[in-house]
Amino acid sequence: MFRGSRPLCVENRGVNLGRASRFLASRSAFCVLILLAFGACQQKMANQPRYDPLEASSFFEDGMSARPRLAGTVARGELSTNPFFDTGKVNGQVADGFPMAVTAELVDRGQQRYDIYCAPCHGRIGDGAGMIPARGLRRPTSFHSETLRAATTGHYFDVMTNGFGAMPPYRTMISAQDRWAIVAYIRALQLSQNATVADIPAADLPKLNAPAGTPAATHGGGSH
Repeated sequence: MFRGSRPLCVENRGVNLGRASRFLASRSAFCVLILLAFGACQQKMANQPRYDPLEASSFFEDGMSARPRLAGTVARGELSTNPFFDTGKVNGQVADGFPMAVTAELVDRGQQRYDIYCAPCHGRIGDGAGMIPARGLRRPTSFHSETLRAATTGHYFDVMTNGFGAMPPYRTMISAQDRWAIVAYIRALQLSQNATVADIPAADLPKLNAPAGTPAATHGGGSH
């Protein structure tokens, strides 16, 4: 049919196309708004207000962003149920002895850890003649000096934990169990370098008296 000089189908098609265009335009605008909203949310989440370590703060009176621990609180993972094991101290004072049984396995573990962490400075036998002092750094005191032979086990543990002089703290690198194992091995080193015949079990004396290379020297058999 015709309305005037234009076909109705052409007019209707024009109306439909106009509606479609308006629909698409409104839908596109809605999508853009959604994207902007999500983008703004993402930006806000990605750039949250925070402080970097040791950054100054204008909010707190002392000017520091890091806040002191509240009195009477303990950080997660820092609760100590055995102060001697964890610190080497009893009632705040370095103590002697060990918080566990000293076994051959403990000493062997201590030797392994000592050779990794301690020997470069203190030397394999604990005399302070390690590789690092040989290259010009300060030589540590020998474990076989009278002062360190008389030192408590807690002293060694405390020094390994918190550092001393040029020695850095090793508490984050060596577990408390392994620090005690190293202390046990240091005691073994001190005994090995200062032992007397009286310290040798009677069953092992034939090994000491036998000429090198003989069955008695290697197996402990016979007497001389």
